[in-house]
Amino acid sequence: MTLPRTPSFRLDGRRALVAGASSGIGAAAAVALAEQGAEVWLAARRRDQLEALVAQMAAEGMRAHALILDIADVPATEATLAAMPAFDVLVNSAGTARHSPAIDTTPEDFDAVQGLNFRAAYFLTRTVARKLIAEGKPGSLINISSQMAHVGGIDRAVYAATKHAVEGMTKSMAIEWGPHSIRVNTIAPTFIRTELTAVTFANPERAAWIASKIKLPRVGEVQDLMGAVAFLASDAAAMITGTSLVVDGGWTAD
Repeated sequence: MTLPRTPSFRLDGRRALVAGASSGIGAAAAVALAEQGAEVWLAARRRDQLEALVAQMAAEGMRAHALILDIADVPATEATLAAMPAFDVLVNSAGTARHSPAIDTTPEDFDAVQGLNFRAAYFLTRTVARKLIAEGKPGSLINISSQMAHVGGIDRAVYAATKHAVEGMTKSMAIEWGPHSIRVNTIAPTFIRTELTAVTFANPERAAWIASKIKLPRVGEVQDLMGAVAFLASDAAAMITGTSLVVDGGWTAD
């Protein structure tokens, strides 16, 4: 018999778009893709941070470009991406959180969180898929979700709701675009040390809650997600679509 071979994790010749890429998980995702040979466009609103990161990546031989973009502005995002060739890979790491008890949630906080975490994610994913379909190309579309897409959490009713919504759209989009060889998945991390989670980790009560839920003896770091990003983007995950890769240290195991 002919021995089977592991499909390649390499991304040479592929164009990747990473939204929310100026820091944290998004920046790590961009590096992960570039390390595997992809040419990466890093999209975010913060020009200085974005351009500094692109320069640092380029200095290490990675192919990276800055794209100043606010994905919450759907018309501007659609116009920008319509003028560019299709992206083979999308990683959307743009997100926000305004935590409070559900009884205290304001309409303003609700709208801000769902506007970026769900509405912007929905239309960004759709926009990238439209271009792939128009050009007859396959693709891998990844949204950074959360373990809170699979459970609930203290003061996180709105945040969890938006992430549950992203999981629902992922399943439906995967069904719809599967015939075009476009895969749609999420990565659902536990609490990762980033700018966004710094306030939570600084709260002793919340830090103790996190430590009690993660089964491994530490919290997550951005490096813990880089392999998951490269895997889902690559041919090694060619039969994976419509699902969530949970990187949570065992949080959701019980």
